[in-house]
Amino acid sequence: MLSARHQAYVPVVAMVLLAACASPTPRGTDSGAARSTRVDDTTRLAQLERAARALAKSGGCESASSCRSAPLGSRACGGPRAFVVYCPATTDTVALLRALDELRHAEMDYNERSGAISTCEMRLPPKMTVQGGRCEAAQ
Repeated sequence: MLSARHQAYVPVVAMVLLAACASPTPRGTDSGAARSTRVDDTTRLAQLERAARALAKSGGCESASSCRSAPLGSRACGGPRAFVVYCPATTDTVALLRALDELRHAEMDYNERSGAISTCEMRLPPKMTVQGGRCEAAQ
């Protein structure tokens, strides 16, 4: 729990983080075509992520040791944006990993072309738990 004094800093920290994660307009390209390309790119990235997440089935594992996680996306500073949790007993793991790899490469390309920036902390795979027969990231 944050003290009242520290809670006052939360909105400021949130604004700084949002600004740091924002994708700047590529230098020298302020045309409508550049904006349209960025929209097309982000739409494609969102579609790739939805498709990958749809392949990850969390149900079917009896214990947390049976659950797995895989890196999701690519941050501009390197490493995954997040991790997707799944049960390998009910997931087509080959298809999932292929989809995640396609997303990672597409996002790396987008980040490079757009001049995206991100924070550079290392994201580690989550610890697993099973709740109601479903794999979940432990809180």
